[in-house]
Amino acid sequence: MNYSVFHKEHEQFRQQVRRFLSERVSPYVEQWGAERRIPKEIWREMGSLGFLGFCYDPAYGGSGADELFRVVLIEEMARANAGGFCLAMTGHNDMSTTYINLLGNHEQKLKWLAPCVSGEKVCAIAVTEPGAGSDVAGMATRAERAGDRYIVNGQKTFITNGYHGDILVTAVKTDLKANPPHKGISLMVIERDTPGVTARKLEKIGAHASDTAEIFFDQVEVPAENLLGMEGQGFYAIMMNFQLERLAIGVLCVETAQYILEKVLDHTRQRIAFGRPLAKLQVVRHKLADMATAIELNRALGYQCAIQYSNGADVTKEISMFKASSSEMVNRVAYDATQLYGGYGFMAEYDVARLYADLRPVTIAGGATEVMKDIIGRLMGL
Repeated sequence: MNYSVFHKEHEQFRQQVRRFLSERVSPYVEQWGAERRIPKEIWREMGSLGFLGFCYDPAYGGSGADELFRVVLIEEMARANAGGFCLAMTGHNDMSTTYINLLGNHEQKLKWLAPCVSGEKVCAIAVTEPGAGSDVAGMATRAERAGDRYIVNGQKTFITNGYHGDILVTAVKTDLKANPPHKGISLMVIERDTPGVTARKLEKIGAHASDTAEIFFDQVEVPAENLLGMEGQGFYAIMMNFQLERLAIGVLCVETAQYILEKVLDHTRQRIAFGRPLAKLQVVRHKLADMATAIELNRALGYQCAIQYSNGADVTKEISMFKASSSEMVNRVAYDATQLYGGYGFMAEYDVARLYADLRPVTIAGGATEVMKDIIGRLMGL
């Protein structure tokens, strides 16, 4: 179906991205997964081609593009069969540098945003803690003012790009007595090589090319000028950026599901069982029809959310619906695909098997499905 969402410039960008991914990413997915990292030169190549931070001001290396370009990039990365790569790039582009752009002053953007746009630096957002995820106000990491600097102590976990990355946009409590507690949360940039910052790489069941870390802050001295915006502004920025973060995850889910469907369609047309292709069996046809229908329904909602978000509308409820629905949908599609592949679906050399593991966290990251439903219910006045 033609949704008339994208213009000529979007499609030209799509072709550039697709060509790059087919030549420089897809052939190396397994290698990067085994090495548990994405080479630094790939980040720099992405930056030089304008694939990082393209929505930002040209003064910092961007091109001032509209938000729909984000959708195009994520769709193409999803189709590159590179779950870990896509997770790392989305974490950098749509979930962390966004805060520097939103709250940073000119000097901060020159210092941190510009090198992230060029690919010289890799960015991470450090919010989640062992005892606080979507409950942002419950975080315990604190930053106490001491003259011209802050002393940071605490711990973060499940941080994408947190091990090999360079810049940590970190949520901290600057006012332990704030009432309500969320008014005491601030955001600051902590450079990964700052003394007192240590990280432990976490081993995941999938998305191996993307590094995920547990980060510890022990008496870390952070210059006061690293504060993004004002003290107490962090919670509101995090809530605002959640719309983009959840939209990005939803787009990733839909296009990955489409890629899986295309793979399983090819397989069921070629695989012979009981004297005919699997796709000719009614039970299989119905399963494939269900998968295609679910994908199209989620795509329609996602595109509408993307258009409204790009126009500056508050679509928190609708994006929460999209994130909850699309993430559950892609996991069902991946499950059904592995079932239709039979024994091959359990073999790591097959795309559907790798994606089955890569996709498991999308119902958790950016706010679990249960949290999304609670937000939807509250916005319904319940």
